[in-house]
Amino acid sequence: MQVQDQIGRMLELEKTPKRIVCLVPSLTELLVDLGLEDSIVGVTKFCIHPNYIRQTKTVVGGTKSIHIDKIKALQPDIILCNKEENTKEIVQTCEKIAPTHVSDIFTIDDNLALIKQYGKLFSIESNALKMIAEISLKLTDFKQFIKNKETKKVVYFIWKDPWMAVGNTTFINHLLELNKFDNIYQHKERYPEIDLKEMKLNTQLDFILLSSEPFPFKEEHILEIENFTPKAKAILVDGEMFSWTGSRLIKAFDYFKTLH
Repeated sequence: MQVQDQIGRMLELEKTPKRIVCLVPSLTELLVDLGLEDSIVGVTKFCIHPNYIRQTKTVVGGTKSIHIDKIKALQPDIILCNKEENTKEIVQTCEKIAPTHVSDIFTIDDNLALIKQYGKLFSIESNALKMIAEISLKLTDFKQFIKNKETKKVVYFIWKDPWMAVGNTTFINHLLELNKFDNIYQHKERYPEIDLKEMKLNTQLDFILLSSEPFPFKEEHILEIENFTPKAKAILVDGEMFSWTGSRLIKAFDYFKTLH
């Protein structure tokens, strides 16, 4: 079987992979929701959904640093990576162990394409199509919900010291646009460092969204950031709903409604 991953690499597979090492937390969740939990043999320390998965599978490191010997010992049929989550060096190392599939997701369409591809790759087409239909239905419903909402200017922070926001060509920015949140940094690089004093000059800013990950923003940071932008309201948001790809979208649209 020949499969092309989302960065254009061709994978040659003799049979349906039965032993999977997944180095992407959101994709571990996706695999489980597609009914592939028994096929997963290795995960990262950041694979926290479902919450028991690290107790039942071998933890092979993180997303930026892996234990090569642990992965080799698992004798995987395939290793799943992501262009943003994992480094090029990790992908190159994994390729020497087993066929390595790399996802690259900027939009919901990319996400649905990956689910469809996993359906073919792991011989679970019916499960994949069912999930795609469910996500598509929820997307249609949310678009109807958001249709008459007023556009709001926002900044979405993912890190502190230095303060870093979300810029362009990111899945998060794509979902912000879907929510009619006009990201004031959407024309900058993917994750720009922000001078809060300069942000203070933006008098049209409506909301400051403080993500729960990768930096765990808390209530105390709301007061800190609002001192710089007294006219904008700061809100803590669930970073998983905005940044996790895969099956998380099934829950994300209901969550987005609560923000409005």
